[in-house]
Amino acid sequence: MENIEIPQLDASKTIKKIEEFIKSRVESSGSSGIVLGLSGGIDSTLVAYLSQRALGAHNVLAIIMPSKTTPYEDLEHAKKVGKILGIEYETIPIDHLLKFFPDLCPHTPNELALANLKARMRMMILYYHSNSLNRIVMGTGNLSELMVGYFTKYGDGGVDILPIGDLYKTQVWKIAQALEVPKEIIEKPPAAGLWEGQTDEKELGIEYRVLDKILYLMFDESITDDLVAKKINLPLKEIQRIRKRVEYSQHKICSPEILSLR
Repeated sequence: MENIEIPQLDASKTIKKIEEFIKSRVESSGSSGIVLGLSGGIDSTLVAYLSQRALGAHNVLAIIMPSKTTPYEDLEHAKKVGKILGIEYETIPIDHLLKFFPDLCPHTPNELALANLKARMRMMILYYHSNSLNRIVMGTGNLSELMVGYFTKYGDGGVDILPIGDLYKTQVWKIAQALEVPKEIIEKPPAAGLWEGQTDEKELGIEYRVLDKILYLMFDESITDDLVAKKINLPLKEIQRIRKRVEYSQHKICSPEILSLR
């Protein structure tokens, strides 16, 4: 693999720009603050840090929504972040809210359907709070995951704004380091905790550090797939798999398509 480096952002300028974005969007919406789902992972942790800096701790409400497949360390990390930032946080277990859904559908649910159900239940809880408190729902998706559709439509993708949606995963780690996010959160393997033993990279079939380079070469540098394969030293079919994943995921990041009849 060639020594390919994604251009590093100036951390202080990036942090300031994201904080200004958060503050302006809250103000323009007439909201009194934000609500976010705090999982204990790096993305939601970073958004919590940025939101607290932008709005003040009293305008940030974090909802921790564990299920039986949530790793214990994630729950502890989420609580730790809430305490460090001095923000209000609530813990709402979701398993008892999910148990009735299989009875609503005569078909046997697969693992993906059950996993997506968790993400959509969390979205409903966040919007219930945001509507009740006149706040907006803060998204925690990063650019890498948005591009390949690694999120649940109308689940963790159901949000009002995405403040780190233009940061590749590797850039998220860098900004988190600059904000002195606890090292154990930055370094642990990313995992959504949607089923036992699940990790993001295992599910994606590729490491984030490699995925980011592929996406950067494809879309920032507009390099052809065969050349990307040579630079990354991966089979062409793997590069094409990533491109197809991006193409097939467009419906997840765009507004519902409307047929023009005029």
